[in-house]
Amino acid sequence: MMKYKYRGQDGSGNSVTGQLQAKSKHDVLNELKRKQIIPILISQDNGGFDLSFDISSVLPKPKIKEDDLIIFSRQMYALTRSGIAITRAISGLAQSSRSAHLREILIKVNSSLTGGNTLANSLSAYKYVFGELFISMVHVGETTGRLDLAFKQLIDHLELEKETQKKMKSATRYPMMVTIAIAIALVVVNLFVIPKFAKIFSKFGNELPMPTKILMGTSEFFVQFWPLLLAVLIISIISWKIYVRTEKGILFKDSLILKIPIVGPIFTRITLGRFVRPFAMMLHSGVPMLQALSVTARAVGNQKIGNAVLSMKNGIERGDTLLKTAASTGVFNNLVLQMMAVGEETGQVAELLEEVGDFYEQEVEYDLKRLAESIEPILLVFMGVMVLVLALGIFLPMWDLSSTMGG
Repeated sequence: MMKYKYRGQDGSGNSVTGQLQAKSKHDVLNELKRKQIIPILISQDNGGFDLSFDISSVLPKPKIKEDDLIIFSRQMYALTRSGIAITRAISGLAQSSRSAHLREILIKVNSSLTGGNTLANSLSAYKYVFGELFISMVHVGETTGRLDLAFKQLIDHLELEKETQKKMKSATRYPMMVTIAIAIALVVVNLFVIPKFAKIFSKFGNELPMPTKILMGTSEFFVQFWPLLLAVLIISIISWKIYVRTEKGILFKDSLILKIPIVGPIFTRITLGRFVRPFAMMLHSGVPMLQALSVTARAVGNQKIGNAVLSMKNGIERGDTLLKTAASTGVFNNLVLQMMAVGEETGQVAELLEEVGDFYEQEVEYDLKRLAESIEPILLVFMGVMVLVLALGIFLPMWDLSSTMGG
């Protein structure tokens, strides 16, 4: 008998580690299968100190493009609808996938399937790729025997998400480019342009105007301390990235995003749309309301609103109605609350929540169209003020010089 160490995930997707004594790795696999653990790493324990280091645990997880996930869902929908066995379908897609990382994952998923695990359990080892909602819908499809319908609903959800992100990028592209251009212009002017004029103005011997003093002081500060400013900027970015990976940091960042003027309400509507549509989709599929709330709370992509959804779940567990718990969160407007009230009275919560999803989609589309129009005047005013200060700071001393020479 030899001692083996293993690392894997249980049926809930939680990471588990441990040791087993067995004759071979095959026996270890059988034992883990019996315990419903999906193995990720199995190694022989030779005793002593374990100096091995799994570098994959600290490296960022490779991302899979949304298009590849949509294509995978479409192919699975077609294959499951045709009655092809899951193991055969996954094996075929693993060979034909254009994404190398997705191909590697599907090979491991197929190995897990042949070991007797369900598709949902096999996919749960890769939550960073598929997400809570995707895996939960696959689980529902397997439980109800309508896996094809689950993939059809996932296709609609993923395509809507992709379209929303595309519209958001399109609406923010121009303001971002203008903001970056302004930042670069400010750095160039302070480091290279104003110092040249400062040398000229110093020879005048006259009292300089206040705008010129401000510009020269700012430029001198940039020239002397730019390495320190750059170091502070880099440290701040790294510190922020580390902080937003913590639970408090994620909540702070998500709360801050919702409070940003102009774009905050848009992000709120996008997030609420991410809640109501999957929630309605899961209710349609027969998922219990409490489970649907728990899954969608982790799938909305914003911790602040996710906590509000979880508070709805806790309220329903106490015996409150969906309407009362939704109203207590303070994130839904009156129209949405009225739709929920009607849905509870008529027993058509899922259908009316789909209407709410359409409402949010239309609101987001309208807001994104107006986003550039709302930000553009602010950028123009800022650019105008910047140009005015530069013009006054540089040209006022030159006018004074020309007046003196003319006198």
